[in-house]
Amino acid sequence: MTIASMTGFARIAGGAGAYSWAFELKSVNAKGFDLRLRLPQGFDPIEPDARRRLGEKLHRGTVYATLSVKREAESPEIRINQDLLGKLLAAVQGLDLPAGVAPARLDGLLALRGVVETVDALETEAALNEARAGALKNLDDALDALVAMRRAEGAALGKTLEARLARIALLTREADACPGRQPAAISARLRQAVEALCENTSLDLNRLHQEAAILAAKGDIREELDRLTTHAAAAGALIAAGGPIGRKLDFLAQEMSREANTLSAKSNDAALTAIGMELRIEIEQFREQVQNVE
Repeated sequence: MTIASMTGFARIAGGAGAYSWAFELKSVNAKGFDLRLRLPQGFDPIEPDARRRLGEKLHRGTVYATLSVKREAESPEIRINQDLLGKLLAAVQGLDLPAGVAPARLDGLLALRGVVETVDALETEAALNEARAGALKNLDDALDALVAMRRAEGAALGKTLEARLARIALLTREADACPGRQPAAISARLRQAVEALCENTSLDLNRLHQEAAILAAKGDIREELDRLTTHAAAAGALIAAGGPIGRKLDFLAQEMSREANTLSAKSNDAALTAIGMELRIEIEQFREQVQNVE
């Protein structure tokens, strides 16, 4: 299973009968899962099902799901008032028309108010239910497209995160091998400092060794190095496993950042300080990219 990003977009359109619609999905970064579903009037009954389907496939991010629907105007139904027309015909036939006046024709009678009625086609529940079912199917299609896009971006993001972790692991090894963190190097630096201050004063070597040991103990970064190695390995295992791992990766990034800060604070060597600075930069960039992981 690959990791997924939290950003994506999908739009699927469909139609049935007089109805046409489009389901549009858009997702962006968020700390949790925030679904914002908008449905037009008449489609409220599908809301519980739509929310369930979205929640089953998306686990993190702010998701905007919008259904837009149009209903084409159908040709109106034409009805003739047969009763009224019959009465009119009977009345016309009984008239004694003066000379030069033609009898009434059918088109003239049909033009009279109330003889012909136009009635708008009714919106049937069956047609509406068919449109609702079609909209839900298109939601599934849009959801599949959104998930595919998020996973494609996640695959690329995963490679970037793996490269960051490899760099963090390399810097951790360099810090471990840094000559400046060895007790002998600390002793040499202390001797130089003392000699610079007391050029003409003899030094107590035993006391010097004691102070060097104390400084070495205070500056020991073995614990920080071990934790950095462990956290980086755990993050790599999560990325390899895939799934919704964004929050776990964010936690590990915070822990690595804490260890790198402590390492830098304990450093009493320029080379080790430089490595610590690079570690902090790499971890911060790793953490920024993790914010987009589902």
